[in-house]
Amino acid sequence: MALVKYNNNSISAVTTTGLTSGDMVLIKEQTLSSSASSISFVNGASDVVLDGTYNTYLFKFINIHPENDDVFFEFNGSDDTSSHAYNITKTSSVFATEHNEGDSVAQLAYSTGDDLAQATGYQRLFNGVGNDNDGSCVGELFLFSPADTTFVKHFIARISGHRHSSAAHDSYVAGYFNTTAAITALDFKMSGGDIDAGTIKLYGLNKS
Repeated sequence: MALVKYNNNSISAVTTTGLTSGDMVLIKEQTLSSSASSISFVNGASDVVLDGTYNTYLFKFINIHPENDDVFFEFNGSDDTSSHAYNITKTSSVFATEHNEGDSVAQLAYSTGDDLAQATGYQRLFNGVGNDNDGSCVGELFLFSPADTTFVKHFIARISGHRHSSAAHDSYVAGYFNTTAAITALDFKMSGGDIDAGTIKLYGLNKS
């Protein structure tokens, strides 16, 4: 929830990341009107979404609901401007906390099997989201300097949601695309079945 900051000049909303509404520029919003195999953000002449305009990009995930039960919400990137093959080598670390509705499970642990070590497959963001009518996952992902051609491309994500086992699950994911090529597209999907519903918003951050 945003806090409200008052000063002599203006009133502005402040997020939990310390960014005011003026620091966040909405670039693109995609809301599914029907189920889809994935939601992609592809940079190109007709749709400039990931370029050198901003050093930091923020994806917001709102009520991402899967078609199938107990699947992973995941993402991958592309540096191929022609075919956008989502297969960039990545290394990452993941840990999560979980507490079920029966109050019998409370844990914080490293998520072995959700991380990647120089792998080209999709990175898991949320493990085992449920497809109950009221089930979904929400969260955010930061991508840093995707257009840079000197350094690897870092990402940080936090995703919370309703797990298939009726538990509150909170995932922390961080890593890097091990490429100095510009990242030109990101793709978000489920590990099985379609994304049944949901909204993803992409912002550029003005704050350095």
